[in-house]
Amino acid sequence: MLHYDEPSWQIAHRIRFDFNNLMADTIGEAHGFTEAELGRQTEVAQAALAAVQAKRDTGWLRWMGLPYQPVDDLLATAADVRARFKNFVVLGIGGSALGAIALQDALLHPYHNQLPDDARGGPRLYVLDNIDPDWLLALLDVLNPTETCFDVITKSGSTAETMSQFLWTRQLLVDRLGEQRYAEHVIATTDAAKGSLRPLVDQENYHSCVVPDGVGGRFSVLSAVGLLPAAVAGIDIRGLLAGAAYADRISATPDLWQNTALMYALTQYLAYRRGQPLSVMMPYAQGLRTVADWYAQLWAESLGKAEDHQGQVVNVGPTPIKALGATDQHSQAQLYIAGPRDKIFTFVTVDKFANELPIPTWRTGQSAVDYLGGHTINELLAAEAEGTALALAAAGRPNATFKVSEVNAFTLGQLFYLLEIATAISGELYNIDAFNQPGVEAGKVRAYALLGRPGYEAQAAEIEALRGKRKARYEI
Repeated sequence: MLHYDEPSWQIAHRIRFDFNNLMADTIGEAHGFTEAELGRQTEVAQAALAAVQAKRDTGWLRWMGLPYQPVDDLLATAADVRARFKNFVVLGIGGSALGAIALQDALLHPYHNQLPDDARGGPRLYVLDNIDPDWLLALLDVLNPTETCFDVITKSGSTAETMSQFLWTRQLLVDRLGEQRYAEHVIATTDAAKGSLRPLVDQENYHSCVVPDGVGGRFSVLSAVGLLPAAVAGIDIRGLLAGAAYADRISATPDLWQNTALMYALTQYLAYRRGQPLSVMMPYAQGLRTVADWYAQLWAESLGKAEDHQGQVVNVGPTPIKALGATDQHSQAQLYIAGPRDKIFTFVTVDKFANELPIPTWRTGQSAVDYLGGHTINELLAAEAEGTALALAAAGRPNATFKVSEVNAFTLGQLFYLLEIATAISGELYNIDAFNQPGVEAGKVRAYALLGRPGYEAQAAEIEALRGKRKARYEI
């Protein structure tokens, strides 16, 4: 058991934010920030933090209370699932899926689903976060639905992708188990009282978990949305929440130079204002690659907005780009180092991996090969991360690094929460609502109209009018 409550242990596993390569001292005054410049922005940053804290646990900021929630009921549900099923399938998309995927990749064995049952110690975990029909049907080649629990996750109950998946899997279960027994294989994670799924929960007697009020999908990883799949797979969810609670405490200080989330939000914002609207996140750990996917939704959906708080059209928002070290050194680094100066980079590195892998020595007489012997793969990956950061710095490209002591539940919960609070602070800096998503809704509405959903006749008429303007010669 990890010692989550011991202050010295917490300090040892605090995520450090190294922003030396954002500073003029390192990358030059033409490209970096000076201490004086950041100092002049301190009051602006503190006001943004104060605005977030003032709204804490109200409206769409109720996610800030998630680190302190009781989890006994979730753990009991997970224990029941683990005892009865060989497979656990999440039906969800966007914020209902990306957190669970990130948790799976970071904290489970890299080949969790391929392990033998006795070595895995729990159900296989699958997250169906798309509606490609070939991909969905292929699932039936690797699992038996009668040995599977399906967790349908949608707060509204009207998410077309998720509910279409559910209608399909429900029919599979009914066909094989009958109307009387199929519901034993269903968990509905949805709103406590509202939405299209809640009446079905009551009607069909599904086991249900609640998506709390004021917790939007992209901020829901530390709710039942992410915690139940994690617990079913054997992840320490108390550790996740302990890490998030620690991040909450260290994010409360108004001292810019001690508050990781505040410094991250401010420097990202200032880079955007300097003409660097592209924000690259590049973890140097295979298990953290989908944390960058989760971050991309959090950053894009929260901060890409047409209007500010006053209703003025501003069309702001940094564009997140996900990359993976060292893989994408061989696919993207050329652009990053030599291309346009429109990017700011965030690396995530790990001090200590679960394993150390020595590189064997073989004297081939080839100096390009022989120098590797006696080192470890761990050393090589660390050198690749530092080397890329230094190359960017030498080219005057601003970059910073989140340094993680090791990947465990505590540090991952901490990282999630730091990025969430940084996003909320960023919304205040941009003077926009970080918690709505009108752009996403616009696409959903048109999909509803195309499929004939009642109530969307006006949108269907607009689509037909637009189709009438299309010309065959513009399609090759």
